[in-house]
Amino acid sequence: MKKVLVIAGPTAVGKSDFAVSIARKLGMEIISGDSIQVYRGLDIGSGKITEEEMQGVPHHLIDILPPTASYSAADFQSMARDLIDHSEKGMIICGGTGLYLKACLYDYSFNQEEGESSCDPSLEQYTNQQLYDMLEKTDPIQAQKIHVNNRRRLLRSLTIQIRSGKPQSQMEKEQSHQMIYDTKIIGCTMERSMLYERINRRVGLMYEKGLCGEVEKLLKQGVSFDHQSMQGIGYKEWKPYFEGCATQQEVIEEIRKHSRQFAKRQYTWLNHQMPVEWCDMSDPSEIQHTVEQIEQWYTKTSK
Repeated sequence: MKKVLVIAGPTAVGKSDFAVSIARKLGMEIISGDSIQVYRGLDIGSGKITEEEMQGVPHHLIDILPPTASYSAADFQSMARDLIDHSEKGMIICGGTGLYLKACLYDYSFNQEEGESSCDPSLEQYTNQQLYDMLEKTDPIQAQKIHVNNRRRLLRSLTIQIRSGKPQSQMEKEQSHQMIYDTKIIGCTMERSMLYERINRRVGLMYEKGLCGEVEKLLKQGVSFDHQSMQGIGYKEWKPYFEGCATQQEVIEEIRKHSRQFAKRQYTWLNHQMPVEWCDMSDPSEIQHTVEQIEQWYTKTSK
């Protein structure tokens, strides 16, 4: 059975650096589980790892799509599994949304309704808030996983429900939830106030590096805020600014707020959905212990 190491955790906690250090130590390669870093040109706002930061470790599923393309959990499942199944080296999945990780690691099969990219036409007329209210009434479990402004996911979940006759959360519950790889999941964490300080500082650095200019360049290239790529945190918040309704500083504060909220949701999801082994990234001794545990797991022959 193939071995897959997952380095998960909230944004800005230090997953990328930790994954690179493990990959170099054990001769592994890294698959990005990020839903925005797949897009070319969305570099600063997505926190995309640079060539220098990769330190020679091969990284996959980064810069593979134009910013006008769509990308789904089913796409990630297909591409990530292909990389894992055909590589002679062990693979690390770094980051990733909950559904992406589950789709790749578990016996998660997408039915026809889930695989279809088009939404049910009857839903187009509704606002994001109306769609969210509909989902909250019919599938409150799924509604907890989706932000009210994530129109694409709201439409997808409601479309699945209309076409299958079952709430999406029920369909996911009916999966057998068996992992198909020998998987070890490390959750990177740290004290909450320290994490929030890192998030705030990171967003400030993104701004200093030219995040506003990056968004402006994308818009000039014909990318719009309706494209999936621009729905990510760090990008969608710029819409009011370019419409003349917000200042740059107001946008930055919104990105910080949304990033902190997202970090909280990531903790909640991982704690409820994955067998995570947490590691405090501010504690060197705990990091060392986790590295030793990973080495023991990786060198042990799978049954």
